[in-house]
Amino acid sequence: MTQPQAILTDIEGTTSSISFVKDVLFPYARRELPKFVREHGGHPQVRHWLNQVADALGEDVPDDTLVLTLQQWIDEDRKDTALKALEGMIWEAGYRDADFTAHIYPDAARLLRAWHEAGIPLYVYSSGSVPAQKLFFAHSDAGDLTPLISGWFDTQVGPKRESNSYRKIAESIGLPAPQILFLSDVVEELDAAGRAGMHTALLDRLSDYPTPRSGLEVGKHQRVEAFDQIVFA
Repeated sequence: MTQPQAILTDIEGTTSSISFVKDVLFPYARRELPKFVREHGGHPQVRHWLNQVADALGEDVPDDTLVLTLQQWIDEDRKDTALKALEGMIWEAGYRDADFTAHIYPDAARLLRAWHEAGIPLYVYSSGSVPAQKLFFAHSDAGDLTPLISGWFDTQVGPKRESNSYRKIAESIGLPAPQILFLSDVVEELDAAGRAGMHTALLDRLSDYPTPRSGLEVGKHQRVEAFDQIVFA
């Protein structure tokens, strides 16, 4: 493909290791959920998302039940918008208190900076909430990367495995989909972006996927093991 007019990137397994999310962020949110809901459950923004969880359960339940449900959803890695919003609020304290910094692959940080300097607008699309995404990039191992990012998208724009989500993103960015390159480690997401007309690249990092992906579905996407292997013809 020729140089894209914009690059849209996933986070987990793409710019950052899957293990950081699963071994650091998820356990932190799970552990802190009861205290967070106990102390902040009356805040309108928190209550809004807790009510969304109650609506999903279809019944009026106490906060203890909501907490148990959310913890179960964390264990299942459910891509629920309410869960992701609440996780982001909890992670904010972890970043603020320096309990952890967000893992960023060095090649991702280097190429994001290089693309930004080359004038290519960069966007993020993740199942994590937009506030969580901004915290992630602001408190990364490579420093504050948020100035590199022109826009942020989460599942409020739509599920990541549905092509219409990518059409909405292209419309929001203001570019035809074929002028946008989408980066992800999930083939089904890349398939959806491809159906919307975007160019795609599969991040197949050995540290995240010890057995490289292959087959006809993978063959539809440029497969790379690091950002600096992405080729613009």
